Amino acid sequence: MKSATRRGLRVRVGGAVASTLVVVGVSFAPGATAADVRSEQWYLGPMQAEKMWKTSTGEGIKVALIDTGVNPDTPSLKGQVLADEVPKQVAFGATEDYDGHGTTMAELIVGTGARGGILGLAPDATIVPYRIVTGNSLDADEEKRAPTAMEAVKAAADSDARIISMSFTSPAYEPDFEQAVKYAASKGKLLVSGVGNEGRDSGYVGYPAAYPYVIGVSSIDKKSHVSDFAQSGNYVDLVAPGENMPGYCKPTFDRYCHDMTGTSSATAITSAAAALIWSAHPDWTANQVTRALIDTAGRKWPKDKPTATAGYGTIRPRSVLADPDYDAGEPYSDPLGKWNKQEGEKLVTEIPPASASAKPSAGATAPSQGAAGSSKDKQAAAGSDDAKTAAADASSDSGSTLWIALGAAAAVVVVGGGVFAVLRARRAN
Repeated sequence: MKSATRRGLRVRVGGAVASTLVVVGVSFAPGATAADVRSEQWYLGPMQAEKMWKTSTGEGIKVALIDTGVNPDTPSLKGQVLADEVPKQVAFGATEDYDGHGTTMAELIVGTGARGGILGLAPDATIVPYRIVTGNSLDADEEKRAPTAMEAVKAAADSDARIISMSFTSPAYEPDFEQAVKYAASKGKLLVSGVGNEGRDSGYVGYPAAYPYVIGVSSIDKKSHVSDFAQSGNYVDLVAPGENMPGYCKPTFDRYCHDMTGTSSATAITSAAAALIWSAHPDWTANQVTRALIDTAGRKWPKDKPTATAGYGTIRPRSVLADPDYDAGEPYSDPLGKWNKQEGEKLVTEIPPASASAKPSAGATAPSQGAAGSSKDKQAAAGSDDAKTAAADASSDSGSTLWIALGAAAAVVVVGGGVFAVLRARRAN
């Protein structure tokens, strides 16, 4: 039977905490078989996952997952979660997922598919879990002990994880959080975040996706249509599958729920795609992996003219893995071209620190209806011949993006187009 589950979640980014609701469409199944779950991972076929895995499975790449915690004991995650590598100062609750969201994201990235579980796009990569502060399921003492998202990003920056995956969103700009993101980039980390689920015309901008050096990921459906619920803006860099996914909607972990939607899963799949590429090219920098994702994305528009709904297009990691002659370009040049300064009508890129996006400091071992944006964006996301597989290449999304509301601070940032232009624009149009 189908039902709609509405859950109130509270997540602290900096010092503020507020409540907001996440709506997820689900259908409960008492015992999904491997075939059931695998059929719901509709993107694996079009992405030609089996062929990619002959070249790369993500081995040697650690992904720092900042979310609701990760249960390392699900069949699909046994041996895949490196809980002992979480720094002590931010380790509280890391392996106690109060919601199911973080465990779903982990399985989408590194799941082994054991006993009918979700099969991750990068099954030989590993997860380093960070549980950020949440409410409802935590008492006051737990809230005090759990890290904020900002603290988790800083800790992950100092670890040997190469990728930082963030399937949460806030409408509030926080200078200190932006500095934490820049610090992580300066340590050579590749950062990925969902752009948010408030709709393309909502007027909201999603952070941390809109910060410099973060790959902002939107969602598409099976037909490569940009999802109606996905937010838009020039902080959208790539799109990946984000509709009709399996995942955990309860922290009992005894069954999967179905038809889950959101930019969260698109974020997880993009993180996994990055892990595949980086595993195959361990000497590349975060900039080069990001550039590879951008260069090979499925699109019907010029690469230098990203759209507000689909960015540079749908991820296609197989195109990188299949091309031994692919040139990843300049290792220390930010391919996202984030824009955050305004002089009159001319936007000027901020010059990153000399060490920005260099190699990791401690190198790693080795809900909702199908959407269609404008017809132009729909065709763009679909691409040419590769377009029909673009959606699948995009990867998956198993849960709606977690929303972080910051009360009055959010109101200041969310209102006023002028403020948006200065703080949120990241590239020239």
